[in-house]
Parts: sequence; C-alpha cells; structure tokens
Amino acid sequence: MDNMSEWDHVFKLDPNKTITDQDLQSVCESGTDAIIVGGTDGITFENVHDLLERLQSYDVPCVLEVSDMEAITPGFDGYLIPIVLNSQDKKWMLDIQHQAVKEYGDMIDWKDMVTEGYCVLNPDAKVFQHTDCCLPKEEDVLAYARMAEHMFHLPVFYLEYSGTYGDPELVKRIAEELNETTLFYGGGIHSEKQALEMSALADVIVVGNIIYDNIEAALATVQAAKQPKDGGL
Repeated sequence: MDNMSEWDHVFKLDPNKTITDQDLQSVCESGTDAIIVGGTDGITFENVHDLLERLQSYDVPCVLEVSDMEAITPGFDGYLIPIVLNSQDKKWMLDIQHQAVKEYGDMIDWKDMVTEGYCVLNPDAKVFQHTDCCLPKEEDVLAYARMAEHMFHLPVFYLEYSGTYGDPELVKRIAEELNETTLFYGGGIHSEKQALEMSALADVIVVGNIIYDNIEAALATVQAAKQPKDGGL
C-alpha cells in the first residue's frame, strides 16, 4: 500500500452486486490505479472471496474496505479500515476496530492496513443511516479534516457523498487544508466531466455505482482523473 500517494483514480466494486466477466475485465484493464472491494449491506465472506478470485486474474492492486469483520478475506494487497468521524455512535469510530484487533491482532500485517477518516455527507445514503451519522456543517467537515491530519495522523480523509454528487467548493476547501493526509472523494460521479472536476480537487476519486449502470461512462472517468491536477475544467 506504499504507492497510495500516487493514485488518482480507483474503482469500487460491491461484492453484493453482479458484474459480468466482460465488464470486470474492462474495469481491471482500464488503467485505474486500484480496485477497492467494499459495500454497506449484504457483504459476506463468500461474495468477497468470490469477487477476489475473479480479480486475481488481473494485474491491478486490489484492496478490501472492511465493513464487516466476518467478511475479512486473506489475499488482498491491502485493507482499508474506515473510521466514521461524523457517526453519533462510538461503535463506528473505535469499538469495531478494537474488537477486530482484539481478535485478529496476532495475524494482522500492519504495513498492509490503512485507516480512513470517513465523513459521510449524504443523509439518504445507506452508509449514513447504517452508521448513525449526523449531517455536518461546512465548518464541522473542516474540523474533521484537521483532526484527521493533525490529531490522528490518518493516511486518508474520505469525503463520502455515496450516491449523490458533492459540493466542489467544499472539496476544494478541504483539499487546501490537507498536506500529509490523502483526500479521497467518492459519490455521484457519473460522467467524464464530473470526474475531471473532482479529480482536479481531490487526490483520489472513487467511482462505483456508475459501473453497474453505464460501463462506458465509468471507463471514461479513468483518463479524466489522469489529467494534471491544476488543469481544472
């Protein structure tokens, strides 16, 4: 996971959704920097393992975003550990992580694990409701970003709009605040134009749902994200 700072674009695949072999090949050979496997509901060891087996045919880094301890599967190139900063339940910030380390600490290869400070910004999203989030104001988001970098020294701060397109001005403000922590943006990217806009602001854009709705539009986001960061629109 040492090369995460070089990423611009990642595709996120949901093990609970169906993708054809042809579309999976297109995604893996698109030039994306990595594949994240993860989702909110219906995540099991079986469907994670099955997807990993299909992904292993391709030469692209594959990481698991751990949303359920029962679905932790060996064989990934790395593991992303979400810490939901705007959750109202300490469970999603500390308790689940504590339980995982308690059970699996002797087996964890720490160099393959990366923590993400999540800030979920779509109240209609499953992840917002599942993790009992509160909707933060702009100053709250800025404070979470500062906490992620300066207090907790988290490798990743993830602005998650999950299903809806976010506010570029807010993404820009957060990007200007972070120096050491990598800024991920995810949510509602359905076109090359949106990918270009958000990739000019965030370090890494995460593209997910559009894979299952319009594979050609999804593939077009890759090269958009590879444009120079100061290129803008």
